[in-house]
Amino acid sequence: MARARARHILVDSEAKALQLKQQIEGGADFGELAKQHSSCPSGKKGGSLGEFGQGAMVPEFDAVVFGDLPIGQVSDVVKTQFGYHLLEVESRAK
Repeated sequence: MARARARHILVDSEAKALQLKQQIEGGADFGELAKQHSSCPSGKKGGSLGEFGQGAMVPEFDAVVFGDLPIGQVSDVVKTQFGYHLLEVESRAK
């Protein structure tokens, strides 16, 4: 089974997620922004979700994490039932 290690930032609006992505692209630290803005409890750990298997997260999340997003690159905004996410895959193993 495929496994990955990823982190994310969860916010309640697409506009906020886009704003944070621009900050990251401008050099802001992903982990610090997660601590300041993420509504997920993982925000306290810089957005880290640890290691998880394919199918453990909602389908929209899995599609990005186990898709072709390059390791270390921040995703486009991903909408799920929980809100709007920015994802960064730290490692992936098939």
